[in-house]
Amino acid sequence: MSRVCELTGKRAMVGNNVSHAMNKTKRKFNANLVKKRFFLPEEDRWVTLKVCTSALKDINKKGITAVIKEAKAKGFLQK
Repeated sequence: MSRVCELTGKRAMVGNNVSHAMNKTKRKFNANLVKKRFFLPEEDRWVTLKVCTSALKDINKKGITAVIKEAKAKGFLQK
């Protein structure tokens, strides 16, 4: 499975390493992903998701049910 956040759709970006002499070589900026288990009280079950840390901040702020509802509406989550 690729390194993509399941709730926000964040994925790796491409950029350059720039040396002091301004030489540029290609590199990847991977999303900061964490594999985490969440409990869904309305479904009474645990769900394991690969989420970025900014999505974790959203979950702490809004709640897991609201964030999953938004992800389904945007098409990031198919469950």
